Amino acid sequence: MSEPTLTGEVLRYTAFSTDPAGGNPAGVVLDASRLTDDAMLAIAADLGYSESAFLTAPAPDGAGEPGRAFTIRYFSPKAEIPFCGHATVATAIALAERIGAGDLVFETLAGTVPVTVAATRDGGPPRATLTSVEPHVEEVAGTDLAEALAALDWPTGDLDPDLPPRIAYGGARHLVVGAATRARLADLSYDFARLEALMHRLDLTTVQLVWRESADVFHVRDPFPVGGVVEDPATGAAAAAFGAYARELGLVPEASVLTLHQGVDMGRPGLLTVELRAGDARVRVSGAGTAIPAKSF
Repeated sequence: MSEPTLTGEVLRYTAFSTDPAGGNPAGVVLDASRLTDDAMLAIAADLGYSESAFLTAPAPDGAGEPGRAFTIRYFSPKAEIPFCGHATVATAIALAERIGAGDLVFETLAGTVPVTVAATRDGGPPRATLTSVEPHVEEVAGTDLAEALAALDWPTGDLDPDLPPRIAYGGARHLVVGAATRARLADLSYDFARLEALMHRLDLTTVQLVWRESADVFHVRDPFPVGGVVEDPATGAAAAAFGAYARELGLVPEASVLTLHQGVDMGRPGLLTVELRAGDARVRVSGAGTAIPAKSF
């Protein structure tokens, strides 16, 4: 039997949900070898999703099994970004449907990202688990935090003192800000241009707003003005960064499984699973995904 052919067709998948109307939609091109940078950006802008992913074959000496290793690039409607978690999950599931479940390797601008796709026991949509690049967490300057809060119109009294603001990285940089209440998180109306300017200056991909429901359950929202959209519905890269943040600050045990709810306030609920392993600094982010039917475009 001949090997499946990966085409240059623009596919549409959602990540972190089994419902095409939930999670975070992404454009996926499984063979972008003939596309220029301008063409990829134009496709991403035309789709209007927060990110789209474009695959090409890796260099001959790249990591991974032949036929299961790829170079992947991510474009928002405005610009290329170094790493995108939800588009990685969406792409991995699209690939698995064509070449089978198992291990994949993606070479990104941020580094090598292994992904494992596993079929579910009940025969439902598969789940993908990505392993982040080495993460890190850093302090945020008081003046920069003040500017972010001003752009968000969040008084300092609305912050959760147990979730101190930090900049966290798991392939892309995110400013993590904790909300004291679920109502504060739900009320999001911010100065798009002002927050965008700050994020460009700090090289941030999103601002991750977090409310802690319980020891290992969190609700998050991710304003994404630098990508040309108001909010990202389910953000795998920020989930990886948040896992590193939570472990670095001692908010969770070194080995933990965290549940992140995102997209509820946008009407696109998604579920992200974050796994931290003892002795491994990297963060694993898992979620389901499914194709978006043509009639839903």
